[in-house]
Amino acid sequence: MPIDAAKALAAEPRSGEITWDRKDVLLYHLGLGAGVPATDPDELRYTLESRLHVLPSFATVAGSGSPGVISGLSMPGVDVDLARVLHGGQSLTLHRPIPVEGTATATGRIAAVYDKGKAAVLVMRTEVTDADGPLWTNDAQIFVRGEGGWGGDRGPSTRLEPPAGEPDRTVEKRLREDQALLYRLSGDWNPLHADPEFAKVAGFDRPILHGLCTYGITLKAVVDTLLGGDVTRVRSYTTRFAGVVYPGETLRIRMWRQEGSVRAAVSAVERDDAPVLADTVVEHS
Repeated sequence: MPIDAAKALAAEPRSGEITWDRKDVLLYHLGLGAGVPATDPDELRYTLESRLHVLPSFATVAGSGSPGVISGLSMPGVDVDLARVLHGGQSLTLHRPIPVEGTATATGRIAAVYDKGKAAVLVMRTEVTDADGPLWTNDAQIFVRGEGGWGGDRGPSTRLEPPAGEPDRTVEKRLREDQALLYRLSGDWNPLHADPEFAKVAGFDRPILHGLCTYGITLKAVVDTLLGGDVTRVRSYTTRFAGVVYPGETLRIRMWRQEGSVRAAVSAVERDDAPVLADTVVEHS
């Protein structure tokens, strides 16, 4: 059995130092499409160092995401084919606002292993702490196709009931043709997002956008439209990756206000509103 759940869960966590500065934050925001219009005061808080606020989803790339998903897939008890791996979901908990620059310790471990029958699900948890205490916790849900069926715990369902009624706000975001080329400069160098030949081998007509880029774009839309542009109000952010996005497409981001949270659903306009992000929740103050 390529995945030994007991061994994976018992493995020693891996820790490493991560650092970031305002240039990293600015580049991340530009990779999400911030800065349009370039002189808009609401955009300058993402693009001008003297006004800079950090969008919380920056946590997924800070220090290039170290220790990272690939590191987790080499943990004891895990021996899988990367071609069978899918990023199924992402959740982020903020313990306090992310500083514009910092040095911290990132500690990664496999927090759970679930048996979904036709696939295994690994929950890779990264906890980040600096000299002042905990900063954030990232959970990446990784599906490994063909590795289930050993009779293990199926784990909790991540599917939510659809929001009721019409959305409170709908935003359409047209992606740049080079969106993935910009975003990958924040640390995800997977050729799937840049090399047409590699993308074809992986089963796609052309390179696809990083799921975590869509994740960041969606959070920015929620913050800008329903949270008054205040990034410090975000407490947690969870999503399930429901489909691919191609650079140059238009994202339709629907948002519903709830008590202490915003529900969101994201689709690709040009492909008959094909789902992209589902079960998406931003909890806020």
